[in-house]
Amino acid sequence: MIRTAVWFFSFFAVLPITVPFLQKAKKIETPKRYRYVQDIAYKWAQFLLKIAGANVRVHGQDQIPDEPVVYVSNHQGNFDVPIMLTATKRPKAFISKIEVQKFPIIPRWMELMGCIFIDRSDRRQSIQAIRSGVETIQSGQSMIVFPEGTRSKGGPMKEFKAGSLTLATSSGAKIVPVAIQGSYKLLEAKNRITPATVDVTFLPAIDPADLPNKEIAATVEAAIRQQLEGENA
Repeated sequence: MIRTAVWFFSFFAVLPITVPFLQKAKKIETPKRYRYVQDIAYKWAQFLLKIAGANVRVHGQDQIPDEPVVYVSNHQGNFDVPIMLTATKRPKAFISKIEVQKFPIIPRWMELMGCIFIDRSDRRQSIQAIRSGVETIQSGQSMIVFPEGTRSKGGPMKEFKAGSLTLATSSGAKIVPVAIQGSYKLLEAKNRITPATVDVTFLPAIDPADLPNKEIAATVEAAIRQQLEGENA
């Protein structure tokens, strides 16, 4: 419990320190701003993972195309966000629940990253958010999507929600499937922060133009599921 208390204290104590950098970031134009914010986010996430005792092993970084992409990942636990921030130093943003906007300071950083906030109860807002995400990709920023919609917490990977890959199909960006294995052990397994080893595997990119729209989600889901099942074998 001591590690958990230290982690949460550090999480909130560091936020005010980032404010001067936040003000600087606001003055930087995209796409340079994306790189600047990524550097700050990388250091912040790395700090939090170190306190948690996370040993993150990354595989397949050579699979990432040198262009804005949509990373599509399974979602095992709350630590998946900082894990993805450090898994590759390339600039990236997230699709996030609108409830995150209630946190102090963090939403301001997310906005500068190009993150989009979706209100699942408001279909019109969700559609507009996806359009904003497409514009973000076209401006040079990659996006991360967790299409299960909720954490599996160590259980089997859930089926992708309908329409979860609209961002990828609408933008035309290549999709990089990502398999995260073990992140739930950091928090969800024992309901407290516990050191653990996490494997992050970037799989070969998929070009949506090579597949019918109705097959894209199933193809990406199958690739991630196969990787996870192989690691568990």
